[in-house]
Parts: sequence; C-alpha cells; structure tokens
Amino acid sequence: MDIDDILEQHNIKPTAVRVLIYREIQKINRVFSLSSLEDILKTVDKSTIFRTLTLFQQNHLIHTIDDGSGSVKYSMCGNNCCLNIDELHPHFHCEQCQNTFCLTSLKIPPVSLPNRYHLSSINFVLKGICPACGN
Repeated sequence: MDIDDILEQHNIKPTAVRVLIYREIQKINRVFSLSSLEDILKTVDKSTIFRTLTLFQQNHLIHTIDDGSGSVKYSMCGNNCCLNIDELHPHFHCEQCQNTFCLTSLKIPPVSLPNRYHLSSINFVLKGICPACGN
C-alpha cells in the first residue's frame, strides 16, 4: 500500500507535505522526537511538522510517548495505534543514551481500579540501560 492510500485509509488528505513527513517517519523506523524530525525536514516549517504529527496521532497513524525526558516522543503505530487498553505496550527509556524504545512484545498488565474510577489512558515507561549501552 502506498503512502497516499495509508493516509486516506486514516481519513487524512494526502498533501505533499504530509506524504513527505510520513515517508520520513517510515525511514526513521524507531521512536523519534519533534526536534529530531525537524532536523531531518529542514525545509518544512516547524509548526507544520507539529500540526501534522498531531493529525497523525489523532488519526491513529502514530502514538505519543511521555518517557519523562521532558520531550514528547512519537512512534509508528502497528495495530491501529492500540485503541484498546488491553493492547497497549510499555516503553523503555535508556538513562544512558536517552533513547526510548517500544516494547511491543510485552503487554501492560491489567489494573483493577476502585469503583467509580474510569481509566482513559496508561503511560507505562520502564527506565534503565538498553542492550547497546549495557555492553
């Protein structure tokens, strides 16, 4: 499926800039920040990149990660961006290299909330040293 089709499937009009941004996100193929994408797309206005990332997130092409670093991270979605709480996965933030990784092979354990509490989101971030830094 080409990028135009992917965007249209998610109810996003495939403009030239949106296609360019999505193509770069595919090339990155890992967790990224707004600033790292801005460094790659020097010719695209920063506010356009931010608005496009917001649109992609709202339409379940990417998901956001708050890893505690003070900079929101983004990652491509696999299963329609984990629309169900039981499909969410944890993330790992390396305290040495500052990279964040999706741990898609793991699932977030279920949490039983007391009566009258309603869960809307979960942010599950593990911190430590990644395999590359541990060697």
